[in-house]
Amino acid sequence: MAPLNPDLNHQSSSSRQRTRSADAYVSGILDGDRVTLSQAITLLESTRPDHRETAQTVVEACLPHSGDSIRVAVTGVPGVGKSTFIETLGQRLVDDGHRLAVLTVDPTSERSKGSILGDKTRMGTLASEEKAFIRPSPTAGTLGGVAPRTREVILLCEAAGYDTVFVETVGVGQSEITVRSMVDFFLLLALAGAGDELQGIKRGIVEVADAIAIAKADGKNKESAETARAEYEKALHLLSETESGWEPPVLTCSSQTGAGIDAVWDTVQRYRAYTQETGFFETQRRQQARHWMYQTIEQRLRDDFFADPDVESARAEVEADVLEGRLSSLAAAERLLSVYQERLSPDGDAPQT
Repeated sequence: MAPLNPDLNHQSSSSRQRTRSADAYVSGILDGDRVTLSQAITLLESTRPDHRETAQTVVEACLPHSGDSIRVAVTGVPGVGKSTFIETLGQRLVDDGHRLAVLTVDPTSERSKGSILGDKTRMGTLASEEKAFIRPSPTAGTLGGVAPRTREVILLCEAAGYDTVFVETVGVGQSEITVRSMVDFFLLLALAGAGDELQGIKRGIVEVADAIAIAKADGKNKESAETARAEYEKALHLLSETESGWEPPVLTCSSQTGAGIDAVWDTVQRYRAYTQETGFFETQRRQQARHWMYQTIEQRLRDDFFADPDVESARAEVEADVLEGRLSSLAAAERLLSVYQERLSPDGDAPQT
C-alpha cells in the first residue's frame, strides 16, 4: 500500500529541526505557537550535542520572558486520579481565561526503554482547548517523578505565555519529592482507606506538601474521605513548622462531581498571596535556580565520565573484577575515577584525592 504522504520520509522531525535556528524557535515560542513550543521541547529532550547546544541558546533567550506563572505539582499514588483532577480543574481555569500548560510524566520502562505517553488521551477534552498545552515526557530513568528537562520546559512554557503550569508526576514513591525543587506549590492527592494516613509510608512527601486533597470524595466514599481528612490533619500537627510558615490544609474533592475543586484552587491562590507577601515565593525560586545549577553540573559530569573513551576501555575489566569478588565496589569506583582524572590532569598525572 502506498503511503498517504510519500514525502513523509523526507520530512522527518529531526530533519525539520536541523533547518531551524535558535532565533526561529525563540520567535515562535514568544508568539505562543504550540507547534514551535513542542519542537523546542523535543530539542531539549534530545541527547545530540548539536541539539543540546541549540536548546541551551533557546532557553537562555527565553529566560527573561519566563517566571510569570504559578507552578503547581500534582502528585499522588497511581490510581488516585491525578489526570482526571487536572482535567477538571484545568477546564475551569481555561474557562476563566487562564492559559494552562500541563507537563505530564510517564515512567520509562527499564526493559524496553519506552513510555506510553498517553496523557493527551486521558485528558482529551482539555487537550482540545486552544488555551491549554499538554506535553507528556518520559522519565528516561531519572528519579524524582519528573522528566530530565522538566525545569527548562517550565521556563519555555512561561515564555510562551502560559500563566499556570501543572506538573503531574508519575506517583512512584518517596523520591518524587524532587519535584518540590521546581514548583511553587506542591499538591498531594490521597485516597481514603489506602492506609497512608495511618502507616506514614509517604511521610517524606507529606512533609513537603503545601496542601493535601482527599480525592474521589463522592457517593459512598464521602464519609471515609472525611475520616481520612481528619487523620491527615492530626498527622500534620505532629510535623515541624514549614519553612514558609504556611499551614498546609487538608481538603476533600471529587473530579466527578466537581465538589471541592474550586476550594483546592482557592488554596493555591491563598498560598501564592501569602508567600509573596512574606517574600518566601521569590526566595524559594532563587534557591531552586541555584539547586538546579548544581544538579545540571552533576548530570553533565556523570555523562562526561561515562562517555570518556579511557573509562569505557577500563570498565569491562573493572566490572568483571567486581562481579567475581576480586575487587570491592569502592576500590572499583576509585580505579575508574583515577582513569578519568588522569585524562583531566594537565601533566598526565592523576590529581591527589
